[in-house]
Amino acid sequence: MMSQPEPHPRRWQILGVLCLSLFVVVVDNTILNVAIPSLLRDLDAGTSDVQWVIDAYSLVFAGLLITAGSLGDRHGRRRAMLIGFAVFGTGSLLAAFAQDPAQLVAMRGLMGVGAAFLMPGTLSIMAQVFGPDERTKAFAIWGATSMIGIAAGPTVGGFLLEHFWWGSVFLVNVPVTVVAVAGLLVLVPESRGPRRRPDVPGAVLSTAGMATLVWAVISGPEHGWTGLRTVGGCAVAAVALGLFLLWQHRNPEPMLDLRLLRRRDFSGAAAMIAMFAFALAGVLFALTQLLQLGYGYGPLKAGLALLPVAVSAAIGNGLGASMEARFGARPALVGGFVAVAAGFGALGFAGPGDGYAALAVGLVVLGFGAGLGTPPAYSTLMAAVPREEAGVGSAVNDAGQELGSALGVAVLGSVISAAYAGALPDGAPDSARDSLGGAVASGDPGLADAARVAFAHAVSVGSFAAGGATLGAALFAALVLRRLPGPSADAERPVEAVKA
Repeated sequence: MMSQPEPHPRRWQILGVLCLSLFVVVVDNTILNVAIPSLLRDLDAGTSDVQWVIDAYSLVFAGLLITAGSLGDRHGRRRAMLIGFAVFGTGSLLAAFAQDPAQLVAMRGLMGVGAAFLMPGTLSIMAQVFGPDERTKAFAIWGATSMIGIAAGPTVGGFLLEHFWWGSVFLVNVPVTVVAVAGLLVLVPESRGPRRRPDVPGAVLSTAGMATLVWAVISGPEHGWTGLRTVGGCAVAAVALGLFLLWQHRNPEPMLDLRLLRRRDFSGAAAMIAMFAFALAGVLFALTQLLQLGYGYGPLKAGLALLPVAVSAAIGNGLGASMEARFGARPALVGGFVAVAAGFGALGFAGPGDGYAALAVGLVVLGFGAGLGTPPAYSTLMAAVPREEAGVGSAVNDAGQELGSALGVAVLGSVISAAYAGALPDGAPDSARDSLGGAVASGDPGLADAARVAFAHAVSVGSFAAGGATLGAALFAALVLRRLPGPSADAERPVEAVKA
């Protein structure tokens, strides 16, 4: 076996470029949450139109991730990221000037194509340029960037909407894209795994299976979890993904080596990250509505109210990296997820009359736990991936994370909607039962106040559900993940690297 390649001399500058790339993709997942009222008004869009504006990105992104990660491994990870930025930037520019909902949905899908080529490269290139002894620290910075992006999306969106039109939430991506492309060209080396023949059947089956699965999950709340659309979508996805796994088993040069999925450190860490995405996405989606419609915050103030998550996550990241280096990945990961569960519990105990301060406590604990637990989760995952398959390994994790987010919004959203409708007074009109926005827009102050109390109660129910799921994930990690030593023990296989 060849010796471990030397760390790249510009690895920390490269990390900055990769974190900027990650930031723009993550922000775009949450920046639209505060733009929904503006889209409804200015584009004369219905609720279903806005839902498709949000979901088109997730559908295409999740569907293409495994294919895009595999192509990056085969043909160059930096090249894949450059293609991704070109497509993502073009889609953002065209989305900013869309004239109707259909155009905006199409451009969001195009942005999803670009994001699918961008996202796997951020983790896989990090695995090439950092040595095992520094990788935990790099993942901590990468994880902090992700958390900051999640919290900054509503903040940036709120600031832009208070000063500009709705298209600015897309136009802001263009200058960031230019800077990131320049950084990729100047600083980031090209790397790839062994060249293989294109796996066209695998690409078609994985894309169809993942996209259909996310579509079915998204359809669940509106069309019913036992409805034909949801069940049929899940059945089609199961067939496509089953055929994909069968083809990968038979193909001598598969795009996904199935032995990777049988490594419990990889599968366990990926499941943990997906579960965290599930809990966080579902609760944050409801919190943005509570802050704006329940507390009367404007878009910018609502975004700023979520920043404690990012600040405390940055603090927790440093401690998580230190714990992993001293005690190994599993104790840091388990401890972090227990803290995340405690944060969700604190959000659940925040009553309707407690105000923002009670929510802030929960957000701080939640963010700290995420900062503590996510770096060891990512380092455990990538340590289990051979260097030549870093792109597709990262893509499998990204696809699970995206599916977890979609499930979180759909499943926890359904839990919160049911709790909200059940807490409303008898005789409340259907428009009020459909959404808090409908109750506030009714013009009945008594109904609006009752709906705000009911929605705060529903957010508590959803937070407790998210906390229970996260606590279960912590127990899962304690039982499934091996007790790994510090990152210096990481041993990996060689990779072909081409200097830029």
